[in-house]
Amino acid sequence: MQSLLIRPILRAAGTVRLPGSKSISNRALLLAALAKGETVVRGLLDSDDTRVMLEALARLGVRIRQEGGVVRVSGVDGSFPVREAELFLGNAGTAFRPLTAALALSGGTYRLSGVARMHQRPIGDLVDALRRLGARIDYLGDEGYPPLLIHAGELNIDAPVRVRGDVSSQFVSALLMALPLSGKATTVEVEGELISRPYVEITLNLMRRFGVEVRREGWRVFQVPGERYKAPAEIFVEGDASSASYFLAAGAIGGGPVRVEGVGLDSIQGDVRFTEVLERMGAEVVMGDAWIEVRGRGRLKPIDLDLNHIPDAAMTAAIAALFAKGPSAIRNVASWRVKETDRLAAMATELRKLGARVDEEPDALRIAPPERLTPGVAIDTYDDHRMAMSFALVALGGVPVRINDPGCVAKTFPDYFSVLAAICETEPVA
Repeated sequence: MQSLLIRPILRAAGTVRLPGSKSISNRALLLAALAKGETVVRGLLDSDDTRVMLEALARLGVRIRQEGGVVRVSGVDGSFPVREAELFLGNAGTAFRPLTAALALSGGTYRLSGVARMHQRPIGDLVDALRRLGARIDYLGDEGYPPLLIHAGELNIDAPVRVRGDVSSQFVSALLMALPLSGKATTVEVEGELISRPYVEITLNLMRRFGVEVRREGWRVFQVPGERYKAPAEIFVEGDASSASYFLAAGAIGGGPVRVEGVGLDSIQGDVRFTEVLERMGAEVVMGDAWIEVRGRGRLKPIDLDLNHIPDAAMTAAIAALFAKGPSAIRNVASWRVKETDRLAAMATELRKLGARVDEEPDALRIAPPERLTPGVAIDTYDDHRMAMSFALVALGGVPVRINDPGCVAKTFPDYFSVLAAICETEPVA
């Protein structure tokens, strides 16, 4: 297994131009494919997750042309030309869940599979909701998990669609994006608490850009009109706010200032609220319409926060807790358990290697930082891009850290380590 040694970092300061948002990229691609007309997508993220979505859409008969950094998608007006296909979707939840719902309403026969970890990530609540509409979906492995076989079926869109919201917000987003294909007005009712609400807000925002205005009553009832998607001619993918969190935290821990460009006050992503976490920890934050800058003001303050609304950036907060004056708590992040790995267990294990005292709870981590970080630790990344990216920040504590399987960052940010190195001053080689 390959590994990357990151030398002790003395200071972090500089400017980073962010890659496109993964959440926006894959939603925009699917909606552009389903729309009537051509959509020009600018700023699309180039990563493993977006590549599997592009490949899947191409296999379904969607015409896609890539010209440099511009992608032109010729929409199919709600009906995929290919009625039978096998699709491999890697470990991309933002591709697997929405395509499951869209294909269940498409009247064809489709087999969907992914890597081993994807076959451990639950999808039963989404499948149950689609089956209640009359969709015919078989599990090809364990009940409630991919891979799936979707058959053409007779759908009944007259009754409200119910789906649990406390496992993954992607189930709600998948239904919302797929239901306009029915051509009928539909109500989605969420059972239980809807977690990660900002990601559903991204979905609603993009559906609006494609001509479908969903009305919601709080976060429990969504009214989806019986309208088809229309291409907006052009859509721009803003920078990835989750990826921004690593550099912003580097500014807070490593002195700064560190500025990220491509996301700011105008962002539609919930993870921009990671800036609030850094402010609570004592960092100085300044924001413009499309940029954020963070500067450290001494040792960070501990936090005790519910971070359900920013589960991806919450991992960065857990690393920042290593640099706080006292114990911190990252709460209400049970969704970590069904991500690319069981992130609660993985974070606890790797933080302990560094000397931290960590209490792992069903939906929380309590982290007491060590007096001094253990140098030279080899961090296992569990084929999880966010484990690799967040733990690279440990070197800001003046200790070397080794990242095992650094290539896993290709899922969302292939150039992450070189971009991080460009804003960091490291100890010279002896």
